[in-house]
Amino acid sequence: MFKKIVKNLEPSSTLKINEISKELEDSGKEIFKFGFGQSPFEIPTNIVSALKDNANHNIYLPMQGMKKLRETIAKYISKKKKYEYTSGNIIIGPGTKELMFLLQILFDGEILLPAPSWVSYYPQATLGRNKVHWIQTKRENNWFPAARDIEEIVSKNKEKNYLLFLNSPNNPSGLICNNLEEISSIVKKYNILVLSDEIYSELTFESSFKSISNFCPEKTIISDGLSKWCAAGGWRLGYFVIPKNLNLLMEKIKVLASETFSSVSAPIQYAAITAYNSDQSEYLKKARTILKGVGNYIYEILKSNNTIVNKPDGGFYIMPEFVNKNFSNSCKMCNDILVKTGVALLPGTDFGLPPEKMIARLSFTDFDGKKFMQNLKNNAKVDENLLRKFAPKIVEGTKRLKGWVEST
Repeated sequence: MFKKIVKNLEPSSTLKINEISKELEDSGKEIFKFGFGQSPFEIPTNIVSALKDNANHNIYLPMQGMKKLRETIAKYISKKKKYEYTSGNIIIGPGTKELMFLLQILFDGEILLPAPSWVSYYPQATLGRNKVHWIQTKRENNWFPAARDIEEIVSKNKEKNYLLFLNSPNNPSGLICNNLEEISSIVKKYNILVLSDEIYSELTFESSFKSISNFCPEKTIISDGLSKWCAAGGWRLGYFVIPKNLNLLMEKIKVLASETFSSVSAPIQYAAITAYNSDQSEYLKKARTILKGVGNYIYEILKSNNTIVNKPDGGFYIMPEFVNKNFSNSCKMCNDILVKTGVALLPGTDFGLPPEKMIARLSFTDFDGKKFMQNLKNNAKVDENLLRKFAPKIVEGTKRLKGWVEST
């Protein structure tokens, strides 16, 4: 009844943990939702108003996306990257996840995935019938691949096409890639195509964010959208920026788009014009301040001889490793944590890490972002007192997790 290729696939672990958490809450158990990654903030009010004002638009828009929106994004991204893009370089999709899936379907080659990687890259590669090369990374390199590790794989068969996925700031580690220039040299040398997943780029805590597109724009597809910085995950609007020299790839994605999602919701596309045209600097400044403060708090509480962890650079994830814990795999460890503490985490195996490594992803978004943002004064420091007031579940959940670590 089912095709072999989908027989062993499971629902996305990020969505699954959200449903499990809700079920446990409904049964009366206190749950700390540190498993599901969703922005805790509200969508800026002017963007919501734009959606309401354009709710009457009910026609199919062009499959590539409304031209005015694509022009707006091209202008926005050109300024951001200091590289000239036009509306023809942009395609709008119902979230970047769908666009990535279409890319996996049409790409004829092999996939290079750093471990850890976002949970959907590998299943999509499987559905696209693409061979995957996992590149194991190290904490000392912010969990990103060294150029030599990429070269070791591609140099064995230079005739093949390769697609490298880079996600910075990274899900699940919350870290940024610091060796982009050396990676770009290998990309150019071996003609590798890069998918640069920059969905968390606007939530980088410092202003020094760099993209691999800054070093090899002609080899890089940029993937971004509204879901994280704008807190509009449920709106499902993402986009690809595809350089001019990859026009054929753009044309083929458009063909697949025409046979799958047709076009993205018209009212949401109109609202997205407002999102990329309006000044959201104050909103983003507060969001970064809060997320950085929350992430640093968890880092300071958890780091110890029993827990190895890097301070996050952006987004809303942190990836602790619990040493001296005896479980056969990280899935069983996370289940033990959930049962004993109510803290829901995702195991490192979901992200391609070896099962014997007791690593988990912690999403620090279980708080009322609207209330926190409204009460954050300009230049205020996010300290424990502020967290106890506006992010109590973060404080209590982290305390319980630390207690679990120290219990044996």
